[in-house]
Amino acid sequence: MPMSPTPRLRYATIALLACAALAGLWLSHNRKQFHNLQGSVWTTDYHITYEHSRVLDDSVQLVLQRVDNSASMYNPTSQLSRLNANEIDTVDDILARLYTASQQVYSASGGAFDPTVLPLVEAWGFARKGGTPPTQQVIDSLLAIVGFHKTALHGRRLSKQDSRIRFDFSSIAKGLACDEVGRMLHRNGVSNFLVEIGGEVMACGSNPRGGQWHVSVDLPTADTAAVDHDSALVLALDSGAVATSGSYRKWREVDGQRVSHIVDPRTGQASVSHLLSVTVLAADCMTADAWATACMVMGCERVIDLMENRTDLGVMTISTDEKGNYIVWSNVRFAQCVVQTP
Repeated sequence: MPMSPTPRLRYATIALLACAALAGLWLSHNRKQFHNLQGSVWTTDYHITYEHSRVLDDSVQLVLQRVDNSASMYNPTSQLSRLNANEIDTVDDILARLYTASQQVYSASGGAFDPTVLPLVEAWGFARKGGTPPTQQVIDSLLAIVGFHKTALHGRRLSKQDSRIRFDFSSIAKGLACDEVGRMLHRNGVSNFLVEIGGEVMACGSNPRGGQWHVSVDLPTADTAAVDHDSALVLALDSGAVATSGSYRKWREVDGQRVSHIVDPRTGQASVSHLLSVTVLAADCMTADAWATACMVMGCERVIDLMENRTDLGVMTISTDEKGNYIVWSNVRFAQCVVQTP
């Protein structure tokens, strides 16, 4: 007759089985997997992919809300809106970083990048349908309140030579938001992620297939209503950021000429150029974002002179010749990341 197990052995077996079940549950709960998050912010879409054992979507939303509360032009209670309305003269950490980065690119680009250009952009009315372009007299009067050198940051206090000076960090804030989401993911132990907000991208580590992240750069199109775009090329990234600025989406016709929404803050004139888009690679997305805008203002010749031998920034321009044929130029740093062309 077989002997039945002793109570002590039976209880030990049950305890081991329970521990094994709990261990399996813990491993299942903590197994890393890729998560996808998408939504809309600041009138544009975002797509975020990251690998983690937990869903961090709420943390992403908190980061985006923090940037919105600080630097959004669409939030009337943001610190930037209150600063522009002269209700306050202090800045938080996000605005301080935006200001400092803008100051660096403003200086290095000879004033081509300037977040105080807002009054001139409004005067040209690219956000409105119809309307007449500003006269030279109007442009001259607005140039008096445009110029980053007319402002200064002392600690957290921001001063303006003229109270009518207003800031618009839209051309750099999306890049900062990508960086901020990336920092939050890093703090939570995420080493593989791709953050894209309105076409600005921050990449780190590997994609779900274990390879580098692939980022497609759109080929400029005359169809501003198009949803799908042809790819000019594909970049491979495992670290760093990419941002693109273009003149082909927003434009208007003035005296039979097509002028873009890119306004030169030094002259007050809207751009009339064959340069259609500029894509910039950098270590962080805020820097890439700012330089993409600066290069659009500078034009092809100046961009080539300034960027041809740089190793910290990868730059590609897409322009057209007199017959409308595409002309693509890039420096060596950019070409090193290209893995696919049409």
